[in-house]
Amino acid sequence: MTNHRGILNTHLATGLKQYEAEHDWLTTVRLPPYAPDLNPVEALWSLVRRAMANTAFTTPDDLDRKLRSELRRIQLRPRLIDGCLTATRLAINPPTPH
Repeated sequence: MTNHRGILNTHLATGLKQYEAEHDWLTTVRLPPYAPDLNPVEALWSLVRRAMANTAFTTPDDLDRKLRSELRRIQLRPRLIDGCLTATRLAINPPTPH
């Protein structure tokens, strides 16, 4: 269920607001309910899907191994992650020291 601004109400839960208030290093960006172009994980999954395309897995364990391998490959290449963040065109500002 969304509110009058189209934002999913679960994102506005009291516990989340309290957590945000207690952690000044945390920056929260409210996104529309459906905005895959603003979600960096969509770009990450695109990389994973591309790497796994046209692969026939014989067991669930084969799929699990390949998925973990691809996620690890991405994790070890920070530029891939930076590219996924950059693709959103959202301003990514690192926290400033106090």
